[in-house]
Amino acid sequence: MSETTVSAALWGQRADRIQASLDTYFGADGEQLLHNWHPLRPGDDDTFNYWWLAHALEARLDAFERTGDPRWRDAAVAVRDNILARNQGSLFNDYFDDMLWFGIALLRLHEATSERRYLDEAVKIWHHVRDAGWNDECGGGIAWRKQQLGYKNTPSNGTFVILGARLHRATWDTEYQDWARKTLEWLDLTLRGADGFIEDGVNRENDGRVDTQWRFTYNQGLYIGACVELAAVSGDASLLDRARVTARTAFRVLSADGVLLDDGTGGDEGLFKGIMYRYAGLLVQADPSATDIRELILGAGQALWTHALAGDALLAGMDWRTPLPADAHVPYSAQLSAIIGTEVCRRVAG
Repeated sequence: MSETTVSAALWGQRADRIQASLDTYFGADGEQLLHNWHPLRPGDDDTFNYWWLAHALEARLDAFERTGDPRWRDAAVAVRDNILARNQGSLFNDYFDDMLWFGIALLRLHEATSERRYLDEAVKIWHHVRDAGWNDECGGGIAWRKQQLGYKNTPSNGTFVILGARLHRATWDTEYQDWARKTLEWLDLTLRGADGFIEDGVNRENDGRVDTQWRFTYNQGLYIGACVELAAVSGDASLLDRARVTARTAFRVLSADGVLLDDGTGGDEGLFKGIMYRYAGLLVQADPSATDIRELILGAGQALWTHALAGDALLAGMDWRTPLPADAHVPYSAQLSAIIGTEVCRRVAG
């Protein structure tokens, strides 16, 4: 079956199946909530992956928004509660991008539940990051973490723009949009190439150098998402033009057979392509004329479902173009990318 013949309804059925598979393969009892890897090995759960859980929260909200089924909303609330319980009740940690991912998810949770406290938490995160993370090193920008305030990167700044634009839409406070625009301007000047490709970071070793050796899919997705969200609140259509350029460059440079490639073998990298597909999908929804990007998203989703399906469940590896090896040891971050990608396919297929 080609990607162009798969209906939105079938993508919805697939999304139901893969949402359930997160629990099938990674569900854990008690505070752990989700095992970090499958199959589980000694030490696999030693790390508290705060930012993976923020994306698990968003993935559950994808299902709730698609179905209206309150069990998915409740599952999202459970992830939010789990993050706070494991983080000693605090919204904050040392990584500005981690906190901003959580802030984006909390704002979506507010929209799904109408509970003011989740909006208030997203606002607290935004202010904490702005106050502690922005400085004039390298001309501005949000730092990556509190221990490296001179090191600025796309993950922290792209998320700051997205959260700021969305908070402006939620509150009509112009401060959020002003900071979002200021931060996107910094990204454009510092980490965006002439072809639209987005580099990872600058000044990591206090030498002012841009890290051109790290070419990650999620950086492209964050820039695309930042442009789409700021365009939505500002009315600046030129931002969608910039997003399209970056998307097309990213798919040309970072894909093979039309599918985004691995970003690495570590657990964090498992989430990167899902983030790119999420925000590329938002671009397609904002600009239906971007049919080439739509077809790339759907083609990648079909490749995933062709190679990773086992019975009624799907266990995703890092490479969607090939079946998962029998001895594979996979992180739930990679499963989240597969969930996000499938949900995006359902949204853009109709």
